[in-house]
Amino acid sequence: MPGKESNHFLDLKLPLGALLSFYGVVLGLYGIFSDPSVYTKSFHINVNLYWGGLLLALGLLLLLLTFRRRRG
Repeated sequence: MPGKESNHFLDLKLPLGALLSFYGVVLGLYGIFSDPSVYTKSFHINVNLYWGGLLLALGLLLLLLTFRRRRG
């Protein structure tokens, strides 16, 4: 209905932010505590640590946007 705000809006930032943050922490911890010989195929680059950090940063950004939107 035009002119009325809908209370049935589904905000996906909260569950996606929580899920990506969780996966980022798990992947980052695996990258920290895994055997360094695993990374010989990736030219000794700890890909799990980098992707874990990226997922964690993206998840925290989504959570920040969710809670900032709810307060304002």
